[in-house]
Amino acid sequence: MRKLIQYFFLGLVLLLVFFVSALLAMRFAIQGREVNVPRLAGLTPAEAERAANSDGLVLSVESRFYNATVPEGRIISQSPEQGASVRRGWKIRVAQSLGPQRAAVPNLMGQSQHAAGINISRRNLEIGTMATIHLPGAAPGTVVAQNPAPDAAEVTSPRVGLILSATDNAQQYVMPNFVGKPVSEAITVVTKAGFNLGKIHSSATDTSSSGGMGTVVHQSPQAGQKVAAGATVTFEVKR
Repeated sequence: MRKLIQYFFLGLVLLLVFFVSALLAMRFAIQGREVNVPRLAGLTPAEAERAANSDGLVLSVESRFYNATVPEGRIISQSPEQGASVRRGWKIRVAQSLGPQRAAVPNLMGQSQHAAGINISRRNLEIGTMATIHLPGAAPGTVVAQNPAPDAAEVTSPRVGLILSATDNAQQYVMPNFVGKPVSEAITVVTKAGFNLGKIHSSATDTSSSGGMGTVVHQSPQAGQKVAAGATVTFEVKR
């Protein structure tokens, strides 16, 4: 019995030693795959790629900016920073210098998206973020705002953001439900909302005017339909 207990404790000790050795081996293996990020600022993309690849890292040029002090084509910044400890195969993101700003930002206001894109490309600029808004009075599908502004100085990025007016730029409303309501109330709502009041038919004669009396039994456009400002609304009423 005593020998059995001794063998049992010996087995536990051996098992503990095995787990400790495995953990240490795993730790050394992980640390062995880690490298320090080299300094890439000031290098050309080709030089930076060679430096990154030599340590088993991957280079990715994520953006380009104007910079009056860093020569064109050189790396301005990097992430992770120099000296950071990363695993092999890690992607190093860098920004490249375009040198001092030389291209003037064109005036794109009122131009179509296609025309604005051509003017941007001619100046070796890039189209940045684009958004669409509803702006009554603006021609559909044209530039109503841009960033940077025309002829802006000290621009940091070659990208020009555009805001375009909606292709269907007419202001729209959702037609309310007037069925079952007094026609006088419906007429008041329609005229105050800026719509045109069409003919009001009576279900009895089908041609005569209701004179503002009776209940709406049918409307055109129907409830829930989208209509533009100034649309004509007609009613059929029952006295």
